[in-house]
Amino acid sequence: MSPNRAGVLFDVDGTLIDTNYLHTLAWSRALRDAGEWAPMNAIHRLVGMGGDNLVPELLGHDSAEAVKVRSGRYQELIGEVRPFAGAHRLVDCAHQHGLVTALATSSPADELDAVLEALPIGEVVDVTITADDVGSSKPDPEVFLKAMEVASLDPARTLAIGDSVWDVEAARAAGIGCLAVESGGFSRHELSEVGALHVYRDVGELLQQFFTTPLAFLLG
Repeated sequence: MSPNRAGVLFDVDGTLIDTNYLHTLAWSRALRDAGEWAPMNAIHRLVGMGGDNLVPELLGHDSAEAVKVRSGRYQELIGEVRPFAGAHRLVDCAHQHGLVTALATSSPADELDAVLEALPIGEVVDVTITADDVGSSKPDPEVFLKAMEVASLDPARTLAIGDSVWDVEAARAAGIGCLAVESGGFSRHELSEVGALHVYRDVGELLQQFFTTPLAFLLG
């Protein structure tokens, strides 16, 4: 299949579901378990990266033990996951208007499956790419490049939607534009500064303005 289709690559954590601060707490506890420490504000600034990038960036060295126990710590918090208002309807709106919809996340598949129980969008998602499908996590562009390859998307007709500077940087490195939302904790200024095409308060606002956003230009 030739790569000529239009689509949207959705980040998940902090974009569709309210989990960034849960990830921060899980990492904090995992670091403590591993005999390490970092302030929570520093951890939060790196959420959106996978553990392969987050830990060395945070500590200046790897911690296999912290990476190993983080998943269990996050599982303790899964019950607190909530979707953002409008998340399901935004993905559905893109899907119903003929855009290929893909989830492209730095989370492993088992964690994505668990949190998506709170946001059942499987029927309107065409492709899912997780950390298990790639060798490097955001801000490396591999997860976006893989999603476009699997979905046969034309980069000129593809946009990413994410909440972190790492999403924006990964999208730019993949040769696509990124719409950003502030719901993950990064400010409008920070997201714009790294190259977001436009910044919205959250996916609810993006849904309300769908036909006046850059997404409308993908509809053909």
